[in-house]
Amino acid sequence: MKQSFFCVLEGIDGAGTETQSKLLKEFLEKKNFEVEIVKYPDYSGPIGQIIHKFLHKELEFSPAVQFSLYATDMVKDRERILDMIKNKKVVIADRYIYSTLSYQSFAKGFKLENGLKFIKIFDLPKPNLVIFLDISPETSMKRKYKEKKDLDRHEADAKFLKKVREGYMKLAKIFAKRWVVIDGEKAIEDVAKNIQEIVISKLK
Repeated sequence: MKQSFFCVLEGIDGAGTETQSKLLKEFLEKKNFEVEIVKYPDYSGPIGQIIHKFLHKELEFSPAVQFSLYATDMVKDRERILDMIKNKKVVIADRYIYSTLSYQSFAKGFKLENGLKFIKIFDLPKPNLVIFLDISPETSMKRKYKEKKDLDRHEADAKFLKKVREGYMKLAKIFAKRWVVIDGEKAIEDVAKNIQEIVISKLK
């Protein structure tokens, strides 16, 4: 089944965007949709590798440079995403520019208006739907510690994660028509079912 649709899964560290992106892809493919996943940061590419070094304190950058790095990581895929949409595929983004707005603008002080200008100047593809998986900073850190011992600079900072979460909630109000907030604290299967119901209702 061919249908153009661009869906973004957002959330603070440990919210489950990677897991839920994969589960959503499997669910939609069983219903014969053609599905592609894009993931940010893209650690397989050169920009993502610089971001990885920053997160693990090997490099230091100002909030403005951080925003530029994260956002450019997405700009590089602009044509690829547009091409997938043109070819009537469902594109699932495991995080997108809203993460950059939440982390670098709301939590670190890079001017939101400049971030929004960046999106406009580079004409980033607009998603049909953004699903924000809402979890607390405490749940975030608990999940990440289970996953690995060495947390990066963002994952290990509860106060910072609180600011990021608040940023996401503000974005949910700004972009209310396209955003849905769901409880990411629930069991993986329950969250997946919730996401699937929302997405399939939009695809009908």
